[in-house]
Amino acid sequence: QVQLVESGGGLVQPGGSLRLSCAASGSIFSIYAMGWYRQAPGKQRELVATITNGGSTNYADSVKGRFTIARDNAKNTVNLQMNSLKPENTAVYYCNADGVLGADMVAYVEPYWGQGTQVTVSS
Repeated sequence: QVQLVESGGGLVQPGGSLRLSCAASGSIFSIYAMGWYRQAPGKQRELVATITNGGSTNYADSVKGRFTIARDNAKNTVNLQMNSLKPENTAVYYCNADGVLGADMVAYVEPYWGQGTQVTVSS
């Protein structure tokens, strides 16, 4: 089993910054991709940013230049630095781990999700 625990959400004014963190724990040998998704009220969950264990990143167009994703492969952690936040960034942010290889060298087919952390951008 793999668990993802997020932290760092909260209330911030427009133009402010927040840093989200996620730590994966369990019987893990490696994780191919880690990332962040978000879901606003009444909307579908959408990709924010992902990063592979080789360092390749992918960002939603709406966050390019404002958000930065980074990971520590040895610690199985991923962070999302969010700058110049806007009210439309308000959502529950979920950590994701995909392509998990267990310590027993068994590949987990399904991606794992954290419990979510609320980010509210409001004055």
